[in-house]
Amino acid sequence: MKSYRKELWFNIPSRRGFINITGQVEEALHESGIKEGLCLVNAMHITASVFINDDEAGLHQDYEKWLEKLAPHEPVSQYQHNDTGEDNADAHMKRQIMGREVVVAITNGELDFGTWEQIFYGEFDGKRKKRVLIKIIGE
Repeated sequence: MKSYRKELWFNIPSRRGFINITGQVEEALHESGIKEGLCLVNAMHITASVFINDDEAGLHQDYEKWLEKLAPHEPVSQYQHNDTGEDNADAHMKRQIMGREVVVAITNGELDFGTWEQIFYGEFDGKRKKRVLIKIIGE
């Protein structure tokens, strides 16, 4: 069995955002030379997420509204975590909702997606450098 590891780095200029990273993951898969196996993609920061869904702008706007209703940023005083001097308790909660990682099957050297599936990086406390890990195992 072979193993391949690659890191992607992001520095989103706004507090929140979604980036389609499917192409970068596919590139890593092709670099790996692995034809059959599994691909793990995970956010390596506690206020960011990796998830799979449709690449549709309206859906992403809906996510933004929905997440803000579930874990509103303000008032920052509503969260005990922010008593430490932080203002990102909501980002931790949004990450918990959207998830840390995804695993995608690799078949015939390609990511084995369902219809419309794409991989996204979700940022909930941006304006600083964060990374995503891609780990591919197989033959």
